[in-house]
Amino acid sequence: MEKEIIIRLVVSGILGALIGLEREIRYKEAGLRTHFVVAVGSALVMVVSKYGFVDVLHPYTVVLDPSRIAAQVVSGIGFLGAGTILVQRQSVRGLTTAAGLWATSGIGLAIGAGMYTAGVGSTVLVLIALEILDKSQMLITRHKSRVVIRTDNVNAVLGAIRASGFKMQKIKIDHSRVTDVDNADITITTYLSAKSAKDRDRMIDVLGTMPHVKSVKIE
Repeated sequence: MEKEIIIRLVVSGILGALIGLEREIRYKEAGLRTHFVVAVGSALVMVVSKYGFVDVLHPYTVVLDPSRIAAQVVSGIGFLGAGTILVQRQSVRGLTTAAGLWATSGIGLAIGAGMYTAGVGSTVLVLIALEILDKSQMLITRHKSRVVIRTDNVNAVLGAIRASGFKMQKIKIDHSRVTDVDNADITITTYLSAKSAKDRDRMIDVLGTMPHVKSVKIE
C-alpha cells in the first residue's frame, strides 16, 4: 500500500506540474511549483482522509466518513486562488490561474482516491481549455483592444468613435481627476472592436489628433 500511495503522489504531482508549466510559460502568477505543490498536497489530504484512520476503525463502533477531510480542500483552495487574482485599473487578472489551481486540487483529490482515469482525463481537458480554447478566443477577439483615453470632453470623444463605426463595450468614465470645468481631466476606459488591426490603429491615430483628447493608450 505504501508503494501505491507514493505512486499516487507522484502521478498527481506530474499532472499538476503540466498545468503549472503552461501557466509558467505565460508568466502567470502561479506557475509550475505552485500547481505541483497544490496537486501533491491535495492527493496527500485525500490519502490521509481515506486511509489515515484505519487503525482506529472498528465495525459498528467507530465509523468515519472518508470524504470529511478531503472536502475541506475544495473550499480551502479558494483562499489560495484569491491570492492570484489581481485588480488593476478596473481590469481583473488571474481568474484563469485561480480556476486552474482549483481544478488542480480536484485532480489531486482524484489521484489520491485512486481514480487515475478521472485525474488524467481532467488534466487533458484543463490543458485543452488553457491552450486550444485560448488560441480560439484570440482568433475571435484578436482586434478587440482595451483603450484608455484622457479628455476634457466625453461626449465629443464618444461621438467621434461611434461616427467612425467602431463598437464600444464596457465603457467606464472616471471623473476623479476633475478639478474645474475649464481644466477637466476625465478618463474613458473602453474596449474597441475593429475589423482589422489596421483599422484599430487608424482609429487610435484619429483619436490622438482630436483637440479634446489629451492622450490615448492601448492596454
